[in-house]
Amino acid sequence: MRIVLLGAPGSGKGTQARLLVERYKLPQISTGDLLREAVASGTVLGRQAKVAMDAGQLVSDEIVLAIIRERVMRPDARNGFILDGFPRNLQQAEALDQLLVSMGQPLNLALLVAVDVDALLQRLTGRRTCLSCGQLYNVFYSPPHIDGRCDACGGKLRHRADDNEETIGNRLRVYETHTLPVIEYYNEQQKLRTVQGVGEVADIFKAVCKVVEDVKANIKPGSRSDAIRRAIAKHQTASRSAGVKSKSKAKTAKKAAATKAKPKKAAAKKAAPGKAAVKKQATPKKAAAKKAAPGKAAVKKRATPKKAAVKKTGVKKKAVVRKTAAKKKAVTKKTTVKKKAPPRKAVATKKTAAKKKAAPRKATSKKKAPTRTAAARKKKAASRKKR
Repeated sequence: MRIVLLGAPGSGKGTQARLLVERYKLPQISTGDLLREAVASGTVLGRQAKVAMDAGQLVSDEIVLAIIRERVMRPDARNGFILDGFPRNLQQAEALDQLLVSMGQPLNLALLVAVDVDALLQRLTGRRTCLSCGQLYNVFYSPPHIDGRCDACGGKLRHRADDNEETIGNRLRVYETHTLPVIEYYNEQQKLRTVQGVGEVADIFKAVCKVVEDVKANIKPGSRSDAIRRAIAKHQTASRSAGVKSKSKAKTAKKAAATKAKPKKAAAKKAAPGKAAVKKQATPKKAAAKKAAPGKAAVKKRATPKKAAVKKTGVKKKAVVRKTAAKKKAVTKKTTVKKKAPPRKAVATKKTAAKKKAAPRKATSKKKAPTRTAAARKKKAASRKKR
């Protein structure tokens, strides 16, 4: 069961909410308590709410709805919850419906605790609250046994400063102007049930439990009335139109910003090329290095033919050396044979020496008796004639 409690200030809806929590084991979600918890824990939403609260402003609906969303997503709220103090106006009610429908947890009941204005004035002006345990008392209807002391824990009772006729009158006027349209909104969806909040607390709670049981018995999984469907469709269309407008504005703003930023980006790219350009410039160097220095496989391939060639040339060289050695042996044998026959040369040298010795004798003999040549004869003849 997912229940929203509605009622004027002092109607007793807080008391009924605590009794429902004990009876049905559903968590009570109070927006005031959630805000105080978020501020105390220092969450992001809590810090945002604290800024508004410190400035004396109301916390925005967006922050409150975000906090409610986080609370509803906790494991103890899977079977339902009791929402107290929210929504306070029609806009919040519509936003809450959209949120819960989007989460697949639509509301089942809007319970109104109705009280007359005169009874409300007596309740609020006579209300006392225990500072220790939070127990509520009223000096007109249910006073404590000891004045100013709690019957349960003995704590001191406090009378709120805003529980006076002037502030109560202002709060009731705000309730009439803002919360009454919320009541009509849930009445159109056929979710509204009303319980009179006058009389004993136990009697009021019996009436509340009867309403809850009736609604719980009529709930069918996945079923929705036509009024709920119309309301949801209305909210969805309104949210979509608002979203489309906001998206179009955002797109135009992004385009304008992109057009302004494009020249700067282009200039930055020209001035300082990116990593991709550096990589492209570096890749040719790597390819050139690979071409200039081949890998181990290429060296091995080139080295293997050389080994084979060396082996072949070595075999050939050995064969040539053997042949040359054989030739040298044969030549040396022939030379040794020639060297062994010197006597013939010695005989020849003796003969030549005898000839050389005889030759000068012939020359001297010729010089001593030279023969007259024809020219000498002519010269002599010529000299004779002159005489």
